[in-house]
Amino acid sequence: MSLVGLGAVAIWHDLAPEGRDEFYAWHGTEHMPERVAIPGFLRGRRYVARDANLEFFNLYEAQTHGDVTGPEYHARLQSPTPWTVSTVKHFRNVARSICGVGASFGSGQGGLALTLRYDVEPTRAEEHHKALAETILPEIARQGFIAGAHLLRADADASAVVNAEEKARGVANRVPRWIVIVEGWGDDAKFAEYCRTALADKTLEASGAVGPFEAGFYALQATIDRNDLPKG
Repeated sequence: MSLVGLGAVAIWHDLAPEGRDEFYAWHGTEHMPERVAIPGFLRGRRYVARDANLEFFNLYEAQTHGDVTGPEYHARLQSPTPWTVSTVKHFRNVARSICGVGASFGSGQGGLALTLRYDVEPTRAEEHHKALAETILPEIARQGFIAGAHLLRADADASAVVNAEEKARGVANRVPRWIVIVEGWGDDAKFAEYCRTALADKTLEASGAVGPFEAGFYALQATIDRNDLPKG
């Protein structure tokens, strides 16, 4: 499986223009290393929009679901650094979910990513999960230009906890409940066309998904994993 663990934090947001330079410096030199240093966290990635309604997509992968809901991560959220407090004030339109990995297929990491946020009728949740995990995502992952295909399911209770970092932003997060991520390592146009067809609304609705379906196409900007952190 191409995700490196069974827990994930997925974040989308826009950014005020005046905070852009500060965001890049903070996110690459302080924030991503800080997050990846949390016990159980393994990798952080940041993407920028090619065609999406929210400009940035950030994905943190952790060894277990307990690592993204546990006390170490919560402690960091409750004790943001001064640079974090000053930078997140530039965030706009934040969507954030603390997730368990429902399924993950693939053999690597792609420079292109589709993210799809949506909901599912509660009574059909397991039916939908099965359709994604056993049929739709494996078929997508078999394509030669696809690096990976993943399903994340939000932990609604953990995602809804208001923390000091969220308070510093000054606005509440939206919490996407179901998330599909497809990674590609081929050409942009073919990747986008295929994803739109393979994950068409009617295909997802057949197993209980409900819109709005918020799809976005992104390009990888940065990756930091535990091997990049200073030793000792």
